[in-house]
Amino acid sequence: MRRDVFQAIADPTRREIINLIAYKALNINSVSDHFEVSRAAIYKHIKILTECGLLEVKQKGRERYCEARLEKLDEVTTWVEQYRKTWNDRLDNLEEYLNNLQNK
Repeated sequence: MRRDVFQAIADPTRREIINLIAYKALNINSVSDHFEVSRAAIYKHIKILTECGLLEVKQKGRERYCEARLEKLDEVTTWVEQYRKTWNDRLDNLEEYLNNLQNK
């Protein structure tokens, strides 16, 4: 099943996993040590992040390391930016309207 990046960032645990590995690859045990949920639950989150393309798991010797692939977050940025412009325009119009009311 192919998941999308929005599904990945919808969960706070997955967002925290992304934060943990954004600047430094960590092995799966190190990632799971940061959470109070079971290791199996963390594996499930890692699987979803991998399916979304936000994370890559690489074997290095006996360890499996998680590496961030943050370029997929550009999809989120693009989606948010279209609404940011709309809301900025609306808020600018509201500000202008309120200024006009105040000046009357």
